[in-house]
Amino acid sequence: MPPTPLYQSKHLAVHQRDRWQYVTRPNATGVIAIVAQYDDGRTVLIEQHRPPVNARVIELPAGLVGDGGDPDEPRVEAAKRELLEETGYTARDWRELITTTSSAGLTDERVTFFLATGLTKTGAGGGIGGEDIALHKVPCDELPAWLAAQQAAGKHIAASLLAGLWATAPPSPGAHG
Repeated sequence: MPPTPLYQSKHLAVHQRDRWQYVTRPNATGVIAIVAQYDDGRTVLIEQHRPPVNARVIELPAGLVGDGGDPDEPRVEAAKRELLEETGYTARDWRELITTTSSAGLTDERVTFFLATGLTKTGAGGGIGGEDIALHKVPCDELPAWLAAQQAAGKHIAASLLAGLWATAPPSPGAHG
């Protein structure tokens, strides 16, 4: 059964399929998130205020595919663009990790995660349009304690950050797969 459109604005559309209402993004063809790591293992995280939760959120660099006007933008090109816009970094190597749903009960949005390594600072970063993005460079072995301290300080931790870190983690000994 095709969805019934209920509402559309510039950035969101609400649809109904059967009795289920959900949102889509009419101006994007997907979402990307980047686990950006230095060769020494430090991970680059971003922090910005997110109005829906009215708090600062610790996240991976991320963004929309195709929101720059090219609906055929390759996902890896969107990832490169967003990493530079948000952090000021370019990466020597790119690897696609996994594609997941972001919140399957709310949206049809799918997020493709990339690992970017061999970072070089080539721009200012900080986002566009007043995003006011702060950068954090955290050693991998300190991430759990650092994230716990950020949460204790009242910041939110994005689930996509945890998914991205999981996707880069080596398999546990004895893990089945």
